Amino acid sequence: MKNFTNLISFCFITLLLVSCSTRAAYLAREESSSFSSSGVALAPNTSKSATTSKASASNSLRASNSNSTSGFLIGIYFTDLTLSEDFELQPEIDFLLVKNLNEIQAPILVKYNVADAFSLLAGPNLGFLLDAPNGWKSFNFGVDFGAAYDIDEKFNVNARYDLGLTNLLKNPGGNSVKLRGIQVGLGYKF
Repeated sequence: MKNFTNLISFCFITLLLVSCSTRAAYLAREESSSFSSSGVALAPNTSKSATTSKASASNSLRASNSNSTSGFLIGIYFTDLTLSEDFELQPEIDFLLVKNLNEIQAPILVKYNVADAFSLLAGPNLGFLLDAPNGWKSFNFGVDFGAAYDIDEKFNVNARYDLGLTNLLKNPGGNSVKLRGIQVGLGYKF
């Protein structure tokens, strides 16, 4: 078993050194929360919105709230993991620096080459909150989709939307908090 682990580690390090890129991005993140009229705002630095509407299933009031913050992302991703002529796999490890919530993300994106220098990206995103507030889960699951454009052989620009699907509250009681964000950045191929 030890030899197998060493072989996997060696392959991973080799892939990292031979076929990887780095990515830096500006991040605009939104903490969107919804809660019932009996609940309180659970996202940090947020309060109930003045907008309310009637829920269809019951006559209880519901409110939505979002708290937008911006930050910075730096990451490393593998390139040229070819699946077919037009498709590639692009696993990443990203570190997001955001005012209230910092996170390590591991998106596994399928890259579809639309044209010579233009590609579309989509896939699951596993996130781990490093400083989750009390009462929040530290694991976050989402779906990323976006596009990338190769400026030349070394540089590309990319933009994507991270749609958080996990309710981060440990005891939701009808309440929810989900993280969503837009990333716009620059990639460099080694």
